[in-house]
Amino acid sequence: MKKVILALVIFATVGITSVMAQEKVTMATFGVRGNCGMCKGKIEKAAKAVDGVTNAIWDKSAKKIDVSFDEKKTNIMAIQKAVAASGYDTEKKTAPEKAYNGLHGCCKYDKIQKMTTSTKKTEDAHKGHSH
Repeated sequence: MKKVILALVIFATVGITSVMAQEKVTMATFGVRGNCGMCKGKIEKAAKAVDGVTNAIWDKSAKKIDVSFDEKKTNIMAIQKAVAASGYDTEKKTAPEKAYNGLHGCCKYDKIQKMTTSTKKTEDAHKGHSH
């Protein structure tokens, strides 16, 4: 009987802890220069490689990326730094010349290309449903 009660206490503690640890998802948009579908793949891959990023979608015509991430694991500057390191200027980080020069010819964007500016929004990842 003691084992059953102990198991119930442990189960309840784990359940309460997991509810309290619900993550907050932050959604942000920032400008990223690029030209084509190849750029899209590289920009999104660079952003998604950052630990804590759950989604990244680059819009070619608007020259912006929408990212979703866990602020406990990363931040917007870390994501911009990763994208810039892959060769693409962001609104706050310039790509290293070596990375830019390594881009395919069609990906070499105009360095004065206009970009969309930043926005940021935080939401509860479990809003609208329960576990």
